[in-house]
Amino acid sequence: MKFPISMLRDFVQTDLNADQLGDLLTMAGFELEGIEEVDGDSVLDIKVVSNRGDGLSVFGLAREVLAKDSEAKSTALYEEARIDFAVAPDLQRVPSLSIDEDIAAIESEDCNRFACRAFDHVDAAAKSPDWMQVRLSQAGIRPISILVDITNYVMLELGQPLHAFDRDKLAGDRIVVRYAGSGERLTTLNGLEHELDGQMMICDAEKPVGVPGVMGGLDTEVTDATTRLLLESANFKNTNVRKTRKQLGLNTEASYRFERSVDPNGVVRAIERFTDLLLQSQPNVQISNVVDHYPGRVQFEPLILRVARSSVLLGMEISVDQAKSYLERLGMDVTDQGDGSLSVVPPSWRPDIVREIDLVEELGRVHGYERIPEELPIGHTPVGGVIGEYLDRDRLREAAVRAGFIQIWSHSLRDLHPLDAGGQRVGPRNPASPEMAHLRNSLWPCLADAAQRNGGRDLHLFELANVFSRSDQGYLERVELALWSSGALLPTSRQGEKNPEADFFSLKQSVVEIVENLAVEIRFESPNKSDARLHPTRQAVILSESGKACGTLGQLHPDIAEELGLPIQSLVAALDVATLFESSSRTVRLKQISRNPAVRRDISFETPKSIPFATLESAIKTACGDVLERQWLFDVYEGKGIADGNHSLSVALQLRKPGENFTDEEANQVREQAVQALVALGAKPR
Repeated sequence: MKFPISMLRDFVQTDLNADQLGDLLTMAGFELEGIEEVDGDSVLDIKVVSNRGDGLSVFGLAREVLAKDSEAKSTALYEEARIDFAVAPDLQRVPSLSIDEDIAAIESEDCNRFACRAFDHVDAAAKSPDWMQVRLSQAGIRPISILVDITNYVMLELGQPLHAFDRDKLAGDRIVVRYAGSGERLTTLNGLEHELDGQMMICDAEKPVGVPGVMGGLDTEVTDATTRLLLESANFKNTNVRKTRKQLGLNTEASYRFERSVDPNGVVRAIERFTDLLLQSQPNVQISNVVDHYPGRVQFEPLILRVARSSVLLGMEISVDQAKSYLERLGMDVTDQGDGSLSVVPPSWRPDIVREIDLVEELGRVHGYERIPEELPIGHTPVGGVIGEYLDRDRLREAAVRAGFIQIWSHSLRDLHPLDAGGQRVGPRNPASPEMAHLRNSLWPCLADAAQRNGGRDLHLFELANVFSRSDQGYLERVELALWSSGALLPTSRQGEKNPEADFFSLKQSVVEIVENLAVEIRFESPNKSDARLHPTRQAVILSESGKACGTLGQLHPDIAEELGLPIQSLVAALDVATLFESSSRTVRLKQISRNPAVRRDISFETPKSIPFATLESAIKTACGDVLERQWLFDVYEGKGIADGNHSLSVALQLRKPGENFTDEEANQVREQAVQALVALGAKPR
């Protein structure tokens, strides 16, 4: 927000120059973005954070200066604004018109307060005073006419947007704040016509005439011929203003302020200030009483501030008297409880203060963060690092990287995709674009996009992120680990004559290795119902230790791979992280590393294809016992000499005993135990 320093000095007497005031406001939380000289006056450009709408006015920043600078004094104008510009005798601000209470009505729960005043014998063609035009120009606002200039000046000064209607153009001489019906239309002051459907609107007796908190309508615009005026000052819920502005594609100084919250108790203050400024230029103007409807009055509950606790959190001593003084300077109602604590009622312009810690922050701002002493840390230093589910996620990432996968990060908002999971979709009410209209319900589309951008071949990617869905029970957000594998498994530098390619079994082994790093056991089964995104005969359901489905693995359906322009041999997997861990015993077994050499024994056997390899693997593990260090499948054969429906498997066993060497006889005995376990399952040794 830009404003000339002369406007600030209208509200506060201070010896600080522009640079010093900029530093003071920066330390108070309102960052100075620049100072420039315009028409002989210093103009400050202040950045206001999104929850401090009170800082979007010179009056609000003057309050901050008075709180931070103990030598600064308030001016008469500040005191008048503080009491909502009570009638000044020299202005003779006495109503000579009368308007009924029903000239305005509120039929919307999103309107907290609505006030208005009528003016007659207005010279709308007149120019505003030179001093006002200069200040508006310095603030970057183009002077237009006396009515427009005064409303802009009051908004800059007090932070309350105003709007002036030509009263002769209001049907029924009435204002109603209501929701628009479907199909109603409004042409705003910028000349654009909008079709309405349910948005809160300011209407006359027949039609919408303005967008609340955003922009007025063209049909009731004041012109040079306007003599009768109805001035509106209101307070609307910031969320409704933001929603309506985005739906209609509008953006104004008024909406910028309302979206960051405007003081509801400043509504009448702004009308009285407008009246004062207009009467200074046109003393013969007739004014009416103020009609004020305030159904949304908010009663702030007192907050208890423990001053000693505040000192601990801030790292500097603040006394009870200092804390009371600081908060009172900020406009808060403070009562000393007598036990080292204060009862504090936040003012109406500070809806962001809802907890004790918010008051602690206010003490820090006013007392000065630069006054925190430099001291060595005291107390105990706890063990750092992440814990719980976040530690599990970190370990999953590390395990995936060790398995040869590269992590990607993608946007959670996206368009529809052939690899989306089924079910109801979730998305924002007002998407920024059609390409960002839905929250992802699977990470496979994100991995597919990354694969497309990187050529599609020789890629091994993973992502660990949230996915979103909706069911009859409500909205669901869960963490998913997704893997993508295609092409060569080895980098070019490690390739030889035979270069293994990614297939169903290579990705299956990678999934097992990743979860085993977290002491989790899984198994694979054929699905009862095929996933339409995957090859019908090359997919599996991943089950947790308790038998609960926690993921899916398979090869992309050829039709989908062709549609996306990706290799047919593209493999994907997905794991629901919460389900994976919640049913796992997470038993970690540690054993001493043996210094003795390992021995290898191989087994070749013929077995029906109907027996899952996991069953064979488990039987070998049980039969061999603790001396089995590792087993792996190194050959699969089908053809001559193998019965139909069977295949020949060759498995390597790595055996090791702690503290002593295996003899050939002992190793052969263990191998024979494994063979007998396989025979019991229907296998035949070869």
